[in-house]
Amino acid sequence: MDSTDHQSPIHESRQQGQQHQVCTEQPDDSSCSTAVRGLKSAVTKNWRFLTPSCFGRSSSASLPVSSPRTTVYQVWPGKNVFFMDGRVVFGPDPRGLILTVIAVLLSEWIFLADVVDPSSNHPVLIAAFSIALAATVMVTLLLTATRDPGIVPRNQTSLPQEAGTSTIRRTRSRRIIVDGVERKQKYCRICDIFRAPRSSHCAICDNCVDKFDHHCPWIGQCIGLRNYRLYLLLITLALTFYTCTLTFSVRRIRVQLDAAAGAGFLGLLRSWPEMVALAAFSSMAVWLLACLLAYHVFLAAKNQTNHERHKGRYRSSPNPYDRGVLRNIKDCLFESLPPPRVDFRAMAQPNLMDQQQHLPFTVHSVC
Repeated sequence: MDSTDHQSPIHESRQQGQQHQVCTEQPDDSSCSTAVRGLKSAVTKNWRFLTPSCFGRSSSASLPVSSPRTTVYQVWPGKNVFFMDGRVVFGPDPRGLILTVIAVLLSEWIFLADVVDPSSNHPVLIAAFSIALAATVMVTLLLTATRDPGIVPRNQTSLPQEAGTSTIRRTRSRRIIVDGVERKQKYCRICDIFRAPRSSHCAICDNCVDKFDHHCPWIGQCIGLRNYRLYLLLITLALTFYTCTLTFSVRRIRVQLDAAAGAGFLGLLRSWPEMVALAAFSSMAVWLLACLLAYHVFLAAKNQTNHERHKGRYRSSPNPYDRGVLRNIKDCLFESLPPPRVDFRAMAQPNLMDQQQHLPFTVHSVC
């Protein structure tokens, strides 16, 4: 009896210890499921922040109209691709932008690997200057490609309730006075608005853009009022970058030709094909970028856009926006830019979501 009485507390303590060990090794299923759900929601939220809208976009029927979290970029009828919850706006086709990035990075890599001569006077300084210039070109390129070019808001009024809708749809344009000059203001059937005098509808992005210049295929974005200044800076920096690349490449080629007098140009081409290819590509880039920059400087001095000149808007009437060469260039480069007219991170209005539900859902292959 005594031995049994003495052993029973020890036996009970062992059983309690085993039960405590089992509880710690196998926690409750409800707590595990709660922790897993919390981790999954956190990962999903952070991943959705970086996921482009074309991947995360589902059918418009799956977006509840009464959902308070539905933002404008989720139901925007245009073809833009949004990142970071509408903070970054890309064009619908990124292939040109990817090719431009590859061209700049590959040119810089060949320049550092083959063109920079370690036996020269200042190889480290030349390499550092080239890297800084290439980085500046890349930053400006991304800023130009991701900035809202000046997208014009669409008419969010419910069409069946709008008075005189059929009359407005039959009216293709109207006349307005701009600085004493009569101009035609066209009606956009897609955006259901009368366009601003200098805006136009981009068929690629499917948006009306304020002061529309053109859609650049090498950037994959429209060039308009809010990113034209960055576009000019990008052309200038790219021209400077490829001019330096061409100058040092030609200098390096001449040094190699003098070192191998009997080899000739064919021998140099066999020995240094990357350097010769970089020099050829840089020469073409310099020529194209110089012509493009000169053309846009001419347009800025005239206060015209490429679209207006291509359409011949001021052939039969004076340009009401021309204030002289110096004033035009000053306004183009230093005038304060207006804020975006569309807040893509704002909550979507029910009328905009109703319009999106009536549109056929398509997934763009470029995404």
